[in-house]
Amino acid sequence: MRMKTAIVILNWNGEAMLRRFLPSVVANSSDAMVVVADNGSTDESRALVSSDFPSVVWLQLDKNYGFAEGYNRAFKMLDEYCAAASPNIPLPTYYLLLNSDVETPAGWLSQLESYMETNNDVAACQPKLLCEWQRTHFEYAGAAGGFLDVFGYPFCRGRMFASVEADEGQYDTVADIFWATGAALMIRREIFWQVGGLDGRFFAHQEEIDLCWRLRARGHRIVCVPQSAVYHVGGGTLPKENPRKTFLNFRNNLLLLYKNLPENQLRPVMRWRWWLDALASVSFLAKGEWKSFCAVWKARRAYRKMRPDFESDRAANLSLTTDPIPIGLYQGSLLADYYIKGRRKWSELFSH
Repeated sequence: MRMKTAIVILNWNGEAMLRRFLPSVVANSSDAMVVVADNGSTDESRALVSSDFPSVVWLQLDKNYGFAEGYNRAFKMLDEYCAAASPNIPLPTYYLLLNSDVETPAGWLSQLESYMETNNDVAACQPKLLCEWQRTHFEYAGAAGGFLDVFGYPFCRGRMFASVEADEGQYDTVADIFWATGAALMIRREIFWQVGGLDGRFFAHQEEIDLCWRLRARGHRIVCVPQSAVYHVGGGTLPKENPRKTFLNFRNNLLLLYKNLPENQLRPVMRWRWWLDALASVSFLAKGEWKSFCAVWKARRAYRKMRPDFESDRAANLSLTTDPIPIGLYQGSLLADYYIKGRRKWSELFSH
């Protein structure tokens, strides 16, 4: 029997999360293949899955490749596994990237699959992400779909910077978005490989935005399907204030802009970003977060060192771009809207 969707959970020393959340995924995803791809864990994750979840497919990577390359390798291994196990049955139509700290209620998957089946122009989608420990509110990592401002700052329907809205049904319509969260991202398998998959050089953080930018720039739609809702803990691998996370976010955001911005925007945006990053570093210093202050400047040095390796990627992206300013690439400044104009909600941005 063919399964349309392969749900792949990338695991790294996540035994506790798997024990807590994998039961809901297995129970409420009976029509899908559930896979745990292990990124070189040293805990008892494998023993747990083997003993408690015999229906779950285990794929073992030889080391920790990070989120981006870990998923690329896991999907290749999955395709090989499926082809060997059932050579006469087609590969899954959809990959679904799912974090290990996500609780999935009944019906969550069927809503996503149904929308994708009836909308062939949609390349990827996400459910509505709600906070697992405050279920009346959206979750920071993806809320009801992601957007990006002119200087590269990501935000969501339901979350702007640290302001997270209560879910009152205000974003319960299907909407085109700029990026779908990697915490729960469904994408057509063929299109994933057509656009080059995730960029493994990012290691972790904002790689899904880079992937989605390539999708959108090449004319594909990405949507949030809020009729499907899941509950996400968030920050399970690196806490929000971790300097390593600060480094990856700042470095990868600059790489993201360099890879994908149209030529007429790149230089002015990067000039602004130097000053904005400097301001962010001073803010960290004022709060006594010396390591995060240093992380910003280390990130900028790493970006300059890595940038030559991305020249060919930038040229390829621009040559394949059919829509240089796709839906969801907001041409205003989120910083100005949030801190100067006092707009704290997504709806306030797009009502002006």
